[in-house]
Amino acid sequence: MAATRAPSLTAAVLRAVIPWRRARVLEASAELQARRKTSSSSPEAGEGQIRLTDSCVQRLLEITEGSEFLRLQVEGGGCSGFQYKFSLDTVIHPDDRVFEQGGARVVVDSDSLAFVKGAQVDFSRELIRSSFQVLNNPQAQQGCSCGSSFSIKL
Repeated sequence: MAATRAPSLTAAVLRAVIPWRRARVLEASAELQARRKTSSSSPEAGEGQIRLTDSCVQRLLEITEGSEFLRLQVEGGGCSGFQYKFSLDTVIHPDDRVFEQGGARVVVDSDSLAFVKGAQVDFSRELIRSSFQVLNNPQAQQGCSCGSSFSIKL
């Protein structure tokens, strides 16, 4: 008798969990799509500018102390040819460009800026990870599914 109850208990649990997970995935997907739509029509998007989303600004204010800022670099590598690298730093070099919004700062060196100008930096919280990401990069032709590497437009 216990053997026949186990499948029905498992089925009941799955019926309860799967709709919740599906609703959460759909909610997160809709939120990301809305964020991308509003970010692509942002009026302060200049040709050589990097824009920061509200979630990026909020997270940077939470994790940075004193003169710390987020450094965005582009390096060769990844599955698509180039990859984004994020790190916290305190030293601004002569060839760096500083982008500040709401008290949060993102710094990009001049070489990397050529690959990300016009893009947006976001902080994304997902079920499997939380990370800074580059969204809507007009210099990128395509990217990998994880969003950390990209190929450039020629």
